[in-house]
Parts: sequence; structure tokens; C-alpha cells
Amino acid sequence: MEKSKRNVSEKMLLQKQNKNKKGDDKKNRFLISISFPGSAGPIRAVVNGDDLVSGVISTALKIYAREGRLPVLGFDVSNFLLYCVNAASDALNPWEPIGSHEGRNFVLCKKQLQQETREVRTEIIAKKPSGWKAWMAQQVLRF
Repeated sequence: MEKSKRNVSEKMLLQKQNKNKKGDDKKNRFLISISFPGSAGPIRAVVNGDDLVSGVISTALKIYAREGRLPVLGFDVSNFLLYCVNAASDALNPWEPIGSHEGRNFVLCKKQLQQETREVRTEIIAKKPSGWKAWMAQQVLRF
């Protein structure tokens, strides 16, 4: 009788240890939200903290296409950049893990769109102000 109790308790201990090992894998998983400019709303996906940014971009594009969203984006990961919404920084490096960033909200942009916005920004900066307000400001500065 004592031997069977010990076997049962050992089995229960092994089951607890196995559950704890499985739980460790789940601790590294989290929910992210990825927005696409020009699309209806963000998509959500559960990722591992060890997943590379390029893998997350690939997964996001597949989910986006599976849902039949517009505009059609394609599947080439190298044409996209992932930005963290919480941090005002450059695009994330595609070869680093997604878990290295504290944010859970991201924006996925096409590279071409980023270049176009840079061109528009430089045009706005280079453009001289015109109109009656600009003329008035010049008159005030002369005195």
C-alpha cells in the first residue's frame, strides 16, 4: 500500500513538473496589435518573444491577406518596415526578436510609403510660406 502511494505521489510530482515546463513556454508569449495605414483596423496575433521581427511581419501579412483586407499589400517581407507605436524611433531591425521591445502595438508600413513621406516632408520644409499671412509677417519683421 505504501509503495503504491509513493508511486502515485511521484507521478503527481512529475505531472506538476511537466506542467511547469509547459507554462514556461507560454510565459514568453504575448498578444500584439499591428495597424496598417489605409486599412480598416489593426490585426492581432499571439507571438513568442523570441520570434524575429521579419517573422512577425510575414505572419501579419498572411493574416491580413487571409482576412481579405484592402489595400492588397503582397507577401514580400523586405518591402515592409515595422514601427513600435510607443517608441518614437526608427523602424525595427528585422533580425532582432520582437520581445526586445517593450511595446505591444505596432504599425506596418511599406518602404515606398516611407520614402514618399520623407519627400513630402522635405517639400514642405523647403516650400516658402505664401499668402497674406506670410506677407504680413514679412512686413512686421521689416520694422
